[in-house]
Amino acid sequence: MCDTGPLFVSSGDAIADRRYKWALDHAARGDFSGAADILVQALELAPGFATAWFALGAIRDRLGDREAATAAFEKVRAADPEDYHGARLQLARLGAGDATPAMTPTYVRRLFDQYAARYDVSLTEHLAYRGPALLRDAVEAVARTTERPLRFGSVLDLGCGTGLAGAVFRPFADWLVGVDLSPAMIDRAAAKGLYDRFITADVAAALADEAANAAKYHLIIAADVFVYVNELAPIIADVARVLAPDGAFAFTVETHAGDGVKLLPTLRYAHGETYLRATLRNAGLAVASLAQASVRSEKGVPVDSLIVVAQVSTAPSPPASSRA
Repeated sequence: MCDTGPLFVSSGDAIADRRYKWALDHAARGDFSGAADILVQALELAPGFATAWFALGAIRDRLGDREAATAAFEKVRAADPEDYHGARLQLARLGAGDATPAMTPTYVRRLFDQYAARYDVSLTEHLAYRGPALLRDAVEAVARTTERPLRFGSVLDLGCGTGLAGAVFRPFADWLVGVDLSPAMIDRAAAKGLYDRFITADVAAALADEAANAAKYHLIIAADVFVYVNELAPIIADVARVLAPDGAFAFTVETHAGDGVKLLPTLRYAHGETYLRATLRNAGLAVASLAQASVRSEKGVPVDSLIVVAQVSTAPSPPASSRA
């Protein structure tokens, strides 16, 4: 997960807020035990101070006290029902609660609003991110195989972020629509002048609205988006509803050797190949291309990923079962 720096949401108690900030100063100097003690004092003044509970959980985890860290993150979960801080993910990482909890829209919006100003530099210069280029190559290969021009009347960029994928696909699109939950990310993308329209919403809500409006897209892309989505089935089903009959759906995921969905230590999700194939098939989509690659690096190590292009399936539906 991207590093966004310390969170802060006021407790409403000025003294508790000052102690929270004092604790962060101690932690920044490496005095984690002292920081934990000060946070406990702040929480005595403001027991519902979710931000301080989250910081205490992180510090106790750093100190190797998983039980105390879990207890602190459980306090955050109780005080922060919209999971602004991401405590559910921390609990899952520590082996408590759901193994693959969904990220809340509030958490994702906060995450990327904070990250927007340095997103491009971070991904391209520090994480060797190349997802959009790999997607373009995969889409181009499928188009070449089917002897179709690399030109799309309308393109929907899910989780468009600052427009890294939009920049790659703009030359092949007559109409380009970007979807993102983060207003700060959309502001960055808008400044590049790539998109014809933006939808500020989470991917699921945007797809539902487009389906209700009978919108159809010739290409739908999702670059480095599904790493923030646990269960892909509802989204892929909605993608199928807004995909033109001759359209293509191209996306990247991080993957793992097993089946199903896994929460990684980075607090991103990895999806197994068998899971993806079944999810696409159930949505009426057929895999046109699926390749292993690395769309980014993590601490200098390539991250196992899949580059997928799917199309509307032409296979006949199985006959409905009947009972005597």
